Order: sequence, then structure tokens, then C-alpha cells
Amino acid sequence: MRAVRRTTVRTPSDLLELVGAELGVSAPQVVTQRQVDQFADVTGDHQWIHVDVERARSGPFGTTVVHGFLTLSLVPRLLADILEVQTFSMGVNYGLDRVRFIKPLPPGVEIQGTATLVSATPIAAPAAGQAAGVQAKASVAVEFADRSQPCCVAEILFRYYA
Repeated sequence: MRAVRRTTVRTPSDLLELVGAELGVSAPQVVTQRQVDQFADVTGDHQWIHVDVERARSGPFGTTVVHGFLTLSLVPRLLADILEVQTFSMGVNYGLDRVRFIKPLPPGVEIQGTATLVSATPIAAPAAGQAAGVQAKASVAVEFADRSQPCCVAEILFRYYA
């Protein structure tokens, strides 16, 4: 397991100086079978490989596996554990670039996120009278905590407004 490490900056514009830097490592987290079942209910994806514990025992992975999109949905949460911007008026998840589901994630296994800041650019104010900000892209890997091997990698775009 990697040591938890966090980057803290005072303002969004401080991100401009960190391009190329490794931002840190999140605290370990576990996705439970209950969360998988709830995600299946929300999305309507009740494929047996995710929700049928008995059938999955004889399936290709020997257990149920977390939905890839559930794993992906954890990326902003992991990134928030890794990067703290202390002063901003609003933060927005702006999008995703490259996303890959490298290995299946079984429920109950500890994961950690790691992140590197790929880019950061100033952005104009969204509307008259509002503050400008910074758009950034981070490469985030969701890793099996016990072996630092990725199960999901994604480039996430986010904006912080001053």
C-alpha cells in the first residue's frame, strides 16, 4: 500500500505551477457489494457478473466485479482526497478524456487513487461579474492498494473558479 500523500494549494491559479507534478495518493477505500447492488439499481445494469454472488463464483473472475462506471465515478472523490484547493467559489467536473478499465475490481478489495497534473490553463469568467478560474486535467489511476496495479485509468478535466 502506498503512503497517503496530498497536495494543497491556496488558489486555483496555483495549479498553473504544478503541471507535470505527481499530486499524491488517496487514502484507501473499499467498494462493497452493497454499493455495487445500489449502483445496479440506479443504472439498471443488473448483469449477473455484478450482482449475483452465487453465480459469479463459477464465472470468469470467481467473484462479482464492480461496474466499470462505478469505479470511474469514484475518480473525482479520490482526486478530492489527493488535491485540496483551499480558496475557490465553485468547482466543476468538466469531463473525461481517455478512460480504460484495465482489470476487474472485486468488491471488498482496497483501492487507492494516484494522480498527476497533466495540464492547467486559465479560463475566462463564465459570466459577467463572476470570477475567472483554471481548467485542469489530471491523470488518475485507481489502483489495487495491495499491489499498486491499476484497475482503471482516466484523464479527468475539472474547473475551479476563483
